[in-house]
Amino acid sequence: MKELEISFNARIQPGEKDIIRECARKLGISGREITSHEVLKISLDARGREVLYRYRVNVTTGNEPPLSPYVTEPYRNVKNAPPVIIIGAGPAGLFAALKLLQLGRKPVILERGKDVHARKRDIARLSREQIIHPDSNYCFGEGGAGTFSDGKLYTRSNKKGDIREVLCQFVRFGADPSILTRSHAHIGSDKLPRIIENIRNCIIERGGEVHFNTRVTDLKTDSAGWCVHTLPGDTYNAEHVILATGHSAADIYQLFYDKEWEMEAKGFALGVRVEHPQSLINDIQYKHKYKPYLPAAEYSLVCQVEGRGVFSFCMCPGGVLVPSVTAPGEMLLNGMSNSGRNSRWANAGIVVAVNPGDISGFEAYGPLQLLKFRESVERKMYAFSGGTIQAPAQRMDDFVNGRLSADLPATSYFPGAFSAPLHELLPGFIVTRMRKAFPEFNKKMKGYYTHDALLLAVESRTSSPVRIPRDPETLQHISLKNLYPCGEGAGYAGGIVSSALDGINIAKKIVDK
Repeated sequence: MKELEISFNARIQPGEKDIIRECARKLGISGREITSHEVLKISLDARGREVLYRYRVNVTTGNEPPLSPYVTEPYRNVKNAPPVIIIGAGPAGLFAALKLLQLGRKPVILERGKDVHARKRDIARLSREQIIHPDSNYCFGEGGAGTFSDGKLYTRSNKKGDIREVLCQFVRFGADPSILTRSHAHIGSDKLPRIIENIRNCIIERGGEVHFNTRVTDLKTDSAGWCVHTLPGDTYNAEHVILATGHSAADIYQLFYDKEWEMEAKGFALGVRVEHPQSLINDIQYKHKYKPYLPAAEYSLVCQVEGRGVFSFCMCPGGVLVPSVTAPGEMLLNGMSNSGRNSRWANAGIVVAVNPGDISGFEAYGPLQLLKFRESVERKMYAFSGGTIQAPAQRMDDFVNGRLSADLPATSYFPGAFSAPLHELLPGFIVTRMRKAFPEFNKKMKGYYTHDALLLAVESRTSSPVRIPRDPETLQHISLKNLYPCGEGAGYAGGIVSSALDGINIAKKIVDK
């Protein structure tokens, strides 16, 4: 087997014959001598005089055994198998459930929110009427926060497991096969709901259970296992419980705190969403070579300022800004893109790393100190907004120079934005670092620091500010037998793919045990 890199002009969409012909040319052999091939990765390269797609390809020739396609395991009927309770139907919970189906255990998913289609209606009401449903919003509900945040599948590290297991199952349930090879693959928030529904139907058809509008209120353990109490008044019993509640389930952290179960404060990041015209980002990234057949340009930025990282987060090319609130009294935003990434705007979080030592006044909360700090910033923004989810906003150069913006550019944020002194509203150590970072970013992307860029506050749900500790070998909580903290909410993942892999790994541990 040989691994090759070949390239094509971005105007061209090569077929199988084109790929084989180019591989043969690179090897100096006839195309007939190539017995099999596999495209591993496709990445866009705009650095040269022309924009290229670079392909990394495995090929076999002559008498070498042909490459075998990756195949996922079949799902079993588990109607009468021992149950495993999964709290949360985000990527960690759903992929844990799929792995349990493959291994012969019955997943019982308890989801505080609604099914993905009913959730879409609540999200529409949130943006249009500012009516907040605390259990059905951009963070809570079937599919988790990633369902309505572009569906990025950027992780390419196999440290947690084989990412093909996640990507191939997405394709199995309806995702475009291109996600298997694209270096910055995404599904799109317009297509993810159907895929999530297909996953749920598979779980139910094979004997698993999915319960919506079922918010967990208490966890109790005895010699027989775990008893999970829910708001409707129902209880569920099982030997094993997977806790996959996501990064915004503050009530679960509070439950652990009240029971004096081990947790620890975990660093996260906080800042703003930055919105540029997508045409400007295209010009910068493509070096004025952008053509309509090219995808909307994206970016990734990072620098160190005064000992802390300042970086872009959840960049959404051709995207829109959305309210990510989960309860009355909060003001925060996130970004999302549909599969076409065809809006007029590009947005990304620009955030500063926050560690426990960076804040004061919250020490009494112990492991919840960063959570309480995050809440205080979100509530301050809400209060300044006059009790609405309109976004406090400021032009980028005005923020850096400490002046109120006289006017604001158009924004994709549907509830609207208003001019506000973000340089005074945000925590001082955040402001100081971001002010220095924006001119630094302009050195990497000339034109990024501009009067036409809009900052909207606040971006605060980058990751969990709490970690629920677990044994590195068994993946169980360090003192609670058969309770498995999982995914982003427990502090062990950061995105759809890594969360899904964490769920898969925990399902394996349960069955192995």
